[in-house]
Amino acid sequence: MSTLKSIWNCMFSPKLIKIYGHGPIEKLYEPQPMEKLGDQVIHSLYIIWKLVVGFGAIFVVSFCIRGLSRAQNPVYQTFLATLHRTDGDNRRDYAKYDFDFKLWPVEYDLSKTASPERVSKTSSEAVVANSTFEYLTNIPFRIIASFAIHTFGIRLVYPGSVGILQSILEGSLLSGRSRLVESYRGQRYKLKASDGNDIDSIFIDKRNASQNGETLVVCCEGNAGFYEIGIMITPIEAGYSVLGWNHPGFAGSTGMPYPENEQNAIDAVMQFAINKLGFKVENIMLFGWSIGGYTSSWAAMTYPDVKGIIIDATFDDILPLALNHMPKCWESIVKIAIREHVNLNVYEHLSQYSGPLLLIRRTDDEVICLKDNDLLSNRGNDLLIKILKQRYPCIFEPHLSLLQEYLSVSGVKQAEMLSKYNVDESVCSSLLQTYVSEFSKSYPIKIGPEFSFAESSQMALFLASKHMKDFKSSHCTNLPGEMFTKPWDIIVDSDYVFT
Repeated sequence: MSTLKSIWNCMFSPKLIKIYGHGPIEKLYEPQPMEKLGDQVIHSLYIIWKLVVGFGAIFVVSFCIRGLSRAQNPVYQTFLATLHRTDGDNRRDYAKYDFDFKLWPVEYDLSKTASPERVSKTSSEAVVANSTFEYLTNIPFRIIASFAIHTFGIRLVYPGSVGILQSILEGSLLSGRSRLVESYRGQRYKLKASDGNDIDSIFIDKRNASQNGETLVVCCEGNAGFYEIGIMITPIEAGYSVLGWNHPGFAGSTGMPYPENEQNAIDAVMQFAINKLGFKVENIMLFGWSIGGYTSSWAAMTYPDVKGIIIDATFDDILPLALNHMPKCWESIVKIAIREHVNLNVYEHLSQYSGPLLLIRRTDDEVICLKDNDLLSNRGNDLLIKILKQRYPCIFEPHLSLLQEYLSVSGVKQAEMLSKYNVDESVCSSLLQTYVSEFSKSYPIKIGPEFSFAESSQMALFLASKHMKDFKSSHCTNLPGEMFTKPWDIIVDSDYVFT
C-alpha cells in the first residue's frame, strides 16, 4: 500500500530541476529515462491543451460575431424565415437561394421505402485461389488491398472525392450551378438514397419547350466530374430534359463512391425521375462519360426498358487500366483491390441489357488507351467487341480480325473500308428487320449462318458503325450537341408483337 501511495504522490509532485550546495559546479537533476519521457509527453500535451483552449475561445467568439451579424442582416433573416417556414410548399421560395447543402431539405427519400434486393451485388468478385497455399499467401495481399482501398485507393479511382480538389473547384462549381439555374431554369433537389447518403442533383425541364423535351437524359459524370461543370451541357444543347447528379462524396453528395453506394445513388436518381418528375422509363435515356459508364450501364441493366444508353469515352473493365498505371510489382495487390472492392465492369452490366446503345470513342483519348497514340489499345474497342460478339455471335465470331482492322483506324479510313466491302445500309437494315420479324428481337440474334463470307463481312462492318461513333478529341472535352443522337435500333413494323 505504501508503494502505491508513493507512486501516487510522485505522479503529481513538483518537477525537480537543480540541486544547490555543490560549489561552482552546477548540479542539474538527471531524471531516469522513463521519468524524462513521461515529463516530455505531459509538457507537450499541456501546450496543445492551451492552444486548443485558445482556439476554442476564438471559435466561440467567432460564432457569436457571425450570429450577431446575421441577426442584424435583413436579407439573411428573410432567407432563414423562408427556409424554416412550414406552411404549405415552400420549395419554390427556398430554391431561390444557394446555401449549405447539408441543411437543404430532403425532397425524395428512398431510405425508408427501397427494397434492399434492388441493388445488384455485382460490385465485387472474389479472387479464387488455385490451392490452399495460394489462398494463404493471398491473405496479406487481401489485408493490404482492403486497407489501401479504404484509405487512399478509392480517392485515386475517384479523385473528385478529395476535399482539397473540391475546395479548389468551389468557385467553378458555384458558377456552373448558377448558370444551370439562371440560364436553363434548373431546379436543385436533395435525394436520399437507400443507404442514407444524400445525393445532390439538378433537373432541367424542357417538356413542352423543345422537340426532344419529352425525353429525359440522366447524366452520369466521370471520376472527377461534377454536374455543375460536367456533361449535362451536351444533352441540354440538344434540346432534351436533363437530370444531373453528383457521385457520393462529390460536392453536396455525402458518403464515398464505392460501387454499392454508386448503385444506390443512380437507383435513387432513377426512382426520383420516374416517381417524382413523372417520366416513363421508356422516355428516359442514359448518358455516361468515362467512369460514369459504370453507373449508367448499371441503370440500363436494372431498368431495361429505357429508351437507350449513350456511353462516351469509357472502358469494358477497369482492371486493365488500373494495372497499366501501377508498378508491375503491385499487380497482385491491385488485382485483389479492384476485383474485391472496386470491380467496375461495364460490360458485365451491358451484357444483361438488350436495348439500343451507342458508344462514343475519343480518337485522341489519353486516359482510356493503354498505349499512347495507339487507337487499337482504347478499352472502348474491347467493350464494343464483347457487346457485338454477345449480341450477334454468328456474325462476329468469324470476323474478329476484320472488326479489329476497322477499329484500328478512324474517320476517312473507316469510310474507305465500308466502301471497299460495299456495305449497303439499306440492305443490312432490311436483312435484320426480316430476321427480327420472323424470329425475335431478343439477344443473341443468331443471324448470319446463311450468309456468304462477303455478306457477313458487310453486316459486321455495318453493325460496328452503328454501335460506335468516333469523336476526334482528348478525354475531357465536352461532347458536341450534334453528336448526341438517339442510339441506333432495329426498326420493324409497329404492329408486330415480339416474342
